[in-house]
Amino acid sequence: MDCAIREWRIEDKSALAVILNNPNVLNNLRDGLPYPYTEQDAEDYIRAMLSADRDRTFAFAITIDDEVIGSIGVFRQDNIHSQTAEMGYYIGEPYWGNGYTSSAIKQVCQYVFEHSDMIRIFAEPFAHNIASCRALEKAGFQYEGTLKCNAVKCGRIVDMKMYALIRE
Repeated sequence: MDCAIREWRIEDKSALAVILNNPNVLNNLRDGLPYPYTEQDAEDYIRAMLSADRDRTFAFAITIDDEVIGSIGVFRQDNIHSQTAEMGYYIGEPYWGNGYTSSAIKQVCQYVFEHSDMIRIFAEPFAHNIASCRALEKAGFQYEGTLKCNAVKCGRIVDMKMYALIRE
């Protein structure tokens, strides 16, 4: 069974709240998400993604049989990096290890390259998140280097890795 990406729907809020109420998921994401994560938080996020500038924000639900299992987004940068975008993603813990993340990454990158002038998509996973790094590699991203002492997460100074995919 493979996953698909699709536009968010307000009725996805319950599934999104369940996914983000898991510390194992949150510990692999940047800070800023509330915990506990409520259905209202999820609805606010979905509304923001649906109303975002579609030339700057490419945000999708990751689904299996149209049920939300995660989220993926590609966000245009500014100034001299205006044709570069940062990608972020996560899936619910029950779906880890099945190749869904790399599949969603491939799908969203194909969509962005086909529907925009983007020339580069990058991601910066925590270096200790081996599964995320592997998903990027399986999706064709190239490892460009380690960003030493690049963040403080859960009270620890951590490295991050830089991966990028260049438009062919």
